[in-house]
Amino acid sequence: MFTGLVEETGVIVSLTAASQNSRLVIASGIVGSDAAIGDSISVNGCCLTVVETSPGVNKRRNLAFDVVPESLQRTNLGQLQKLDRVNLERSLKLDTRLGGHFVTGHIDGLATINKIDVYVDWRKISFDCAIDLVSQMASKGSITIDGISLTLVDVDNNGFSVALIPHTLTVTTIGDRRVGDHVNIETDLLAKYVQRQLATGKT
Repeated sequence: MFTGLVEETGVIVSLTAASQNSRLVIASGIVGSDAAIGDSISVNGCCLTVVETSPGVNKRRNLAFDVVPESLQRTNLGQLQKLDRVNLERSLKLDTRLGGHFVTGHIDGLATINKIDVYVDWRKISFDCAIDLVSQMASKGSITIDGISLTLVDVDNNGFSVALIPHTLTVTTIGDRRVGDHVNIETDLLAKYVQRQLATGKT
């Protein structure tokens, strides 16, 4: 479980494709400082398990993850290239403040950026996504985009938008995104359970 508060951006060292599990290696500082084999790390919002650690350059640690083909196909992890940046977060501790919202690290689908409105010191980004995902969203509700906990601004049948403050644009990868880019999204956990209850007619 995560909060959607990105701790740092890591850098892709390599992504080695294989017929079974592909190997993703990321250089990190804060997250890698105490990472151990078996730890869960959110990588662009995807919950991955550390399978190997090794010394990196500039006092960083290299974290290796095995990624199954389905994860590469259903998320933007399969589009990563060497030196790309990714958002990283360690799993939630029960004795820490919950500044974002509950994030499972299980990606629901991809959204595509269709518009970026740039203002003096903030941006509004609009996304297209599948209607079944939109049905789990509400204005002022929570959404996770590439592992970032954000608040929904507008929601309609075709997609949604979010507003981004300077801090978020600086410390995450979303400030580098362009129109046409694909992002990982996870809808709010509570919305999924409410939708499920309504669909089954149970209260």
